[in-house]
Amino acid sequence: MGYYNDHYPKSPRKKNRRWLIPILLGIIIGILLVVVVMPNLMNSNFTPDNREEVRQSDNGNNVTNKQVNVDVSTQITDVVGKVSPAVVGVTNIQRSADFWQQQEVSEAGSGSGVIYKKEDGYAYVVTNHHVIEGADAIEVVLFDDTHIEADLMGSDLFSDLAVLRMDSKHVEKVIEMGTSGSVKVGEPAIAIGNPLGQMFSGSVTQGVISGKQRTIPQDFNQDGRADWQAEVIQTDAAINPGNSGGALINIDGKLIGINSMKIHQEAVEGIGFAIPIDTAGPIINELEKEGTVKRAYLGVEIYSLDEVPQSEWNRTLDLPKEVEGGVYIWSVDPLSPADRAGMERLDVITKLDGKEVMNMIDLRKILYQEKEVGDKVKITFYRDGKQQEKTLKLTEQD
Repeated sequence: MGYYNDHYPKSPRKKNRRWLIPILLGIIIGILLVVVVMPNLMNSNFTPDNREEVRQSDNGNNVTNKQVNVDVSTQITDVVGKVSPAVVGVTNIQRSADFWQQQEVSEAGSGSGVIYKKEDGYAYVVTNHHVIEGADAIEVVLFDDTHIEADLMGSDLFSDLAVLRMDSKHVEKVIEMGTSGSVKVGEPAIAIGNPLGQMFSGSVTQGVISGKQRTIPQDFNQDGRADWQAEVIQTDAAINPGNSGGALINIDGKLIGINSMKIHQEAVEGIGFAIPIDTAGPIINELEKEGTVKRAYLGVEIYSLDEVPQSEWNRTLDLPKEVEGGVYIWSVDPLSPADRAGMERLDVITKLDGKEVMNMIDLRKILYQEKEVGDKVKITFYRDGKQQEKTLKLTEQD
């Protein structure tokens, strides 16, 4: 607008038009703000939808409530939205007869599963063996609550994996496979499943990878002795009953593990386990095609030496002092590889192909993970206090 000197009169011949320049600049800037800047701000979510509501308080004063809607989408929410339709519920249905021999159908248990393949009109689901164990019928519950009857293609006790097949008519999403070999301790992990049954279907928990290549003892027959050691991924993402068989995914939404178990102790919190997908992959393929996992068969009932009192090592088994561990044979299956090789009851096996065997888990790991049906194996054992060796050909158990 300019400054004026009050001591001098205005010239009647000259009109001061400098006030037009600021007004024109203001108009131009205003147009630019409305036409260019505001739409960009709206698209970039810098201007939340603000709403004001005026109400009267108890004392008669006006109070303004301001509602702000903010976009909270993150990479995790996007990943969960993409993957969740590929995670399903699995219901174990069993039939029983009452006193009058009338059949009753009941839900014996439930868990989770992951749709990993869609082919030739069928969809394939991987879940845990213990989820479907003993089932007379199996039902899969999709993300949208559609119920589909499924067939059991195969199941394996030692890996705790099972494969189901169902009609793919209502299946839209298949999970993307990742790799567990490259996961790092501390990286994000997301568990998706159905804890406590279908009431909480599609539940999501987030954590990190707490450990790799953990070994957890498994007691299948509940006799207090470990029958196997499962190699698992440890995570602090909550895995509760019903989550079994669900997906453990990375931040990219790729499957890195099949949720399997949680340590149930009051003093323990945030320790869950999943079967690494690199371990599960070959077993899933074999179960889908063969219905079972073919493992090398020795044909003996064995027990670890550490289950026998030290006094019996010398008195009954006649073992020399340098023997520190092994497995003893309790029985030999007729016509088995061990029987044909001349193995006998109370023989103590200490090595397979030169590898030390301290207990029955060591023996099973060598047979199941390093040997195949048809392979030859050299057994080092003790009988009547003397070390002996025999070579036998492994077969498949009938």
